[in-house]
Amino acid sequence: MHKVIFDTDPGVDDAIALYFALAHPSIEVLGITTTFGNVHVHQAAANALYLTRLAGHRIPVTQGIASPWVQPPGTPPAFIHGDDGLGNLPRRLPCPDALDPRPSAQFIVDTVRAHPHEVSLVAVGPLGNLALALKLAPDIASLVRQVIVMGGAALEPGNVSPVAEANIWNDPHAADIVFGAGWPITMVGLDVTHQVVTELVLFEQLAQLHRHPATDTLLHAVQFYCQFYSGLHKHRFATPGCFAHDLLAFMVLVQPDWFGTESGVVRVVTEGIAKGQTVLRRRDFVDYPQSGWETQRPRTLVCMEVDAQACVDLFVQTLARPWMR
Repeated sequence: MHKVIFDTDPGVDDAIALYFALAHPSIEVLGITTTFGNVHVHQAAANALYLTRLAGHRIPVTQGIASPWVQPPGTPPAFIHGDDGLGNLPRRLPCPDALDPRPSAQFIVDTVRAHPHEVSLVAVGPLGNLALALKLAPDIASLVRQVIVMGGAALEPGNVSPVAEANIWNDPHAADIVFGAGWPITMVGLDVTHQVVTELVLFEQLAQLHRHPATDTLLHAVQFYCQFYSGLHKHRFATPGCFAHDLLAFMVLVQPDWFGTESGVVRVVTEGIAKGQTVLRRRDFVDYPQSGWETQRPRTLVCMEVDAQACVDLFVQTLARPWMR
């Protein structure tokens, strides 16, 4: 079993990833920590709690970082995810359950210490919760099993600037801390997420199969999400679909052999026109004169290739299981 803390900002692709994690028989979600990003943090926490309870699962959900470490907060991309993060749901079923009272960073510290060398942190939003957890308890860097970050881009163009991916751009200072912490870390960025397309018809089929409020809600959210992606990437989407970015973080967790990777130092640009760019040092044999690129700095495993069809097939097979309670 993979014991996981899911750090997230739901968000449609976050919802796709969450339901895959809940449905996969080898993933045990110990808790969900939430951050700002696709929505404000209070909405992210409400969405995580709602999606989880709607599917019949009872998992601790915490509220975390509300704004970036240094830069001023931005505006959530409602045109991508909807004002509520889930495609503007017409209504929500009652959800009387309460959040875990601990801040997300403290929940991470407590859980990692309770399960030393067993917990994987799967982070698919801005990385402030992880950075704050490191500040509270630097020892957790040696206690986690691994960290998987959906964010960044090594060679692929960015999606919020020519060089920056949204999660890293939203809090570049926190991201640079996380990449330099010295824990085992894998970056699942646009280099691979832009290779994997999930078509709308797949979600329609799953909703028809289960006839459950959880898959109905997911379908509604994905319909909104696909309108954005199918309009922006007309050359990629012959039929309505989307990049299920965050899903790939869990694919790396359960099927790492499906990914081709490079290992190197990753730094994050924190200011200026290239803010949020994740820069991968690809040539260790070059002695760069600029400080910050020392070869002894912690290295990141960066995903560069992926078996896209295998990922889509596993997603469908997993969500087709009787996983809702």
